[in-house]
Amino acid sequence: MAISLGVHLGQQGIPMPELRALWRKLDAHGVDWISVRDHLYEAPFEGGDEPHFEALATLGALAAETKHARIGCLVFYIGYRNPALLAKAAITIDHISGGRFELGIGAGWHVWEAYAYGFPFPDIGTRLDMLDEAAEVIHRLFTQDRTTYSGRHFQVDDASCLPKPVRPRLPIWIGGLGERRTLEIAARRADGWNAAYVRPEEYRRLNGVLDHWCEVNQREPSEIRRAANVAFALAMNESRAKVERRKLRALDSGQQLDDGALTGTPDSAVEQVMQYVEAGAQDVNVLLQPPWDEDALNAYLDDVIPAIHKETAGSK
Repeated sequence: MAISLGVHLGQQGIPMPELRALWRKLDAHGVDWISVRDHLYEAPFEGGDEPHFEALATLGALAAETKHARIGCLVFYIGYRNPALLAKAAITIDHISGGRFELGIGAGWHVWEAYAYGFPFPDIGTRLDMLDEAAEVIHRLFTQDRTTYSGRHFQVDDASCLPKPVRPRLPIWIGGLGERRTLEIAARRADGWNAAYVRPEEYRRLNGVLDHWCEVNQREPSEIRRAANVAFALAMNESRAKVERRKLRALDSGQQLDDGALTGTPDSAVEQVMQYVEAGAQDVNVLLQPPWDEDALNAYLDDVIPAIHKETAGSK
């Protein structure tokens, strides 16, 4: 598998015309992947005071505005939508995009927005049970003519889901870091696994845990694509790069963004990305959190991405 370099763009604090123009720019520069995130409020949480667009509607626009990049959401919180409805929406977006959509799901963490919008936010064990069931329901709807499923949390009765995805198999990603449940579910259910904002050495360790669960479940580890999200904190000079690092440390979303981030200047970015590749990542996606250094982003698109693709040509 070739190395994929993408952008994970939170649709917050950016007017829709600017967001659409940025998608077109990223797509024209050959970015391999563009994703949005599934939040109702801003992340990190600031009281719901920052504009934030809903993910499914945003993805419809993203699908229509781009022509080349794979697109998706890393990841949808399974508690916001019935999985059968999410499967139907995913296939719709897949057809709008011409078969470029990939579906990411996870157990969620943004309790403040869930409560504000009247969604239950049960304990993590229950949310992981929901994730397990949802992945099964979605897979069946993607692949079977009719699906009947009766679980503790979700039920469907002789449900069809037409049309089917553009490709024979629409990839299902599972995101998260939990070693006992999340990675075990990924080993059984996922076509791809995404880990966000961890250092390369921790990514390598978690990658090994996923391999272990694949062995337990008698699944070939190479069947699961591996992705890492890293925060974008590059700047064109060291003094500005220090400011960008301080901004990351000031964010308190519970995600510890500065643990897994590209920092410093673009000159050092190839080496930093390659550390994740060497730790097992096949996809490396940078999180753009406004405001960012536009010159540094341009350097990443124009210089860093082509250099990494050249270095990893033919990677498996």
